[in-house]
Amino acid sequence: MSLAFSSSVIWIIAALTVLAILIRPKNWPEAVWPVIGATLLVVFRLLAPSDALAAVRQGTSVYLFLAGMMLLAELARRQGLFDYLATHAVDAAKGSRARLFLLVYLVGVVVTALLSNDATAVVLTPAVYAAVKKTGAPVLPYLLICAFVANAASFVLPISNPANLVIFGRQMPPLPEWMKIFTLPSILAIATTYLLLRLLHRNPLRGGIDRHPGSGALSCSGQAVGYGILVSAIALLAASAFHRDLGLSTFLAAMLVFVVVLRLEPTAFVPVIRDIAWSILPLVAGLFVIVRALDHTGAIAGARHGLHDLGSMGPVTGALVASFSAAIVSNIANNLPIALLAGSAVQDHVPRLLRHALVIGIDLGPNFSITGSLATILWLIAIRREGETVGFWQFLRLGVLITAPALLLATCALLFNA
Repeated sequence: MSLAFSSSVIWIIAALTVLAILIRPKNWPEAVWPVIGATLLVVFRLLAPSDALAAVRQGTSVYLFLAGMMLLAELARRQGLFDYLATHAVDAAKGSRARLFLLVYLVGVVVTALLSNDATAVVLTPAVYAAVKKTGAPVLPYLLICAFVANAASFVLPISNPANLVIFGRQMPPLPEWMKIFTLPSILAIATTYLLLRLLHRNPLRGGIDRHPGSGALSCSGQAVGYGILVSAIALLAASAFHRDLGLSTFLAAMLVFVVVLRLEPTAFVPVIRDIAWSILPLVAGLFVIVRALDHTGAIAGARHGLHDLGSMGPVTGALVASFSAAIVSNIANNLPIALLAGSAVQDHVPRLLRHALVIGIDLGPNFSITGSLATILWLIAIRREGETVGFWQFLRLGVLITAPALLLATCALLFNA
C-alpha cells in the first residue's frame, strides 16, 4: 500500500468518524464511531497496534480529568444542587425576566469555570428549563445561555474545558501564569457574549415572571456536595499553581467528595455510577488514536509549519488568523479532535502568543454553530429531551453575531501580555 493511498484512507476514516459523531447515524452513541474508526485503522494496518495503545495511554490525564468532573457533576445533579441554584435565581430575579437572564448567566459562568463546560451543557440546562418553565417566561433565551456561556467561560481556568488539558498536556501553564494570560480575554468573552445575547433577545425578555416558592434548603448530602465542589476547586487551583497533574488531582478530589456523600447516603453508589456518561472516555480515546494516525500523514507537521508561518505576519494578524482559523475548523470538525491536533502541533517551539490564540479559538470559537463543540452537541440533546429544539441555521445566525465580536476582542486582549 503506497504512502499516498494510506494517507488518503486515514483522512477518509477520520472525516467519516467526525461526521458520524455529529449526525449519529441510527442514533448510535457518539462514542461508538471513534472506536470503530480507531479499530479500522488498526485492522487495515494503517496504524500499528503498539502506536494505537501508545495513543490511548497518552490521554490518561484527560480521562482522569473527565471522570472526576463527570462524577462531581453527577453528584451535584443527584443531590439537586443545580435545581437549587436555578430555583433561587428565579427567586432573586424578583419578577424580572431581564434580571433572571443575568442571574442564570452568572450561574452558568460559575458552573463552567469550576465544573467544565460539559457540566453546564448537560446538567445545568435541564435545571434551568425546569425552573424557568414555572415562571411563564419563554424558556429558549435562558436555554441559549447554557449553550453560549459553556464555551464563553471555558478558559477562565485550566479546568473549565477538557480541551485545555488536551492542548497543553504536560506543558500546562501554572495558575498564576494562566490567570495573567487569560483573565482579560475571559472577561471580554463572557461580557461580550452576555451583552449581545441579551440584546438579541431584548423583546422576549421584556416583562415579568410568575414567582413561585423556592425549593427550600439543600439536604445534608447536597450541602456536602456543594462544599465539596468548592473545596475541590480550591484544591485544583492549588494543583495548577504548583504545576501538578490536573487530571489526577481532579479525579482524587471527586473521589473524596464521593466518599463523603456515601457516608451520608450509602445507597447512592450504584445510581451515581450508573448515571455517569462513561461513554465519553472511549470517545476521547478513539480520537487520540485517530489523531496519532493523522500524524503519520504529515498533518501535524503541516499544522506546525503553518503556525510558524503565522509568526511572520506580526502579532496582531498572526493571533487573529490563528484564533479564527481554529474556530472555523472546530465548527467543521468539532473542537475536541482539533484540540488534539493543535496539542500535538504546538509542542515544538510554536510562539506562545499563537498557542494562546489557538486556545481561545478552540474554546470560544465553537459558539459559531451547534456542531462546534461536544458541549454544544450535548446541550442540544438535553433541550430535545425537554421538547425544545434549535435549528442549525437559527443557531448559526446567533452564533455569528455573538461570537465574531467576542472572539475578536478576546484574541486582541492577548496582546496586552504578549
